[in-house]
Amino acid sequence: MTDPDDIRAWQRLSDRITTSGRLLPDDPTRLAAIGVKRIVNLALDTHPEALADEANLCAAAGIGYTHIPVPFDAPRDGHFEAFRAVMEADDAPVHVHCIANFRVSAFFYRYNRDAGMAEGEARALMARQWEPETHGHPDAPAWAAFIAKAGDDT
Repeated sequence: MTDPDDIRAWQRLSDRITTSGRLLPDDPTRLAAIGVKRIVNLALDTHPEALADEANLCAAAGIGYTHIPVPFDAPRDGHFEAFRAVMEADDAPVHVHCIANFRVSAFFYRYNRDAGMAEGEARALMARQWEPETHGHPDAPAWAAFIAKAGDDT
């Protein structure tokens, strides 16, 4: 089975980790077909493009589901710690998504950098989706501050 790269902002980071923007109702089943065992959602379920009933759709597809709702204007260290805990809980294949893959790419930038990935490599992975410092979005400063934090500041 090939990656469902028609999912918004699809990205494969490794054999174990895939990311994207918003999911559609058939996507949990499609992700299960490529071996995903857990979906992590960083978006708010109140967003107009959020997948309704995502937890049940994941359960029906045989996928575990973790929701860490991160307000786009206020990413916090607690969100990152919850994300890190899920990522380090086991080595099962995981798909992490939000709405546009902005939250996710910033979280993985910080996670990868803290785990010892070279700064340039971690930044290049994030830049495939966005660069908070240069994006021009009104909430970009909150994200620039979030990704600037060192691992021992969380």
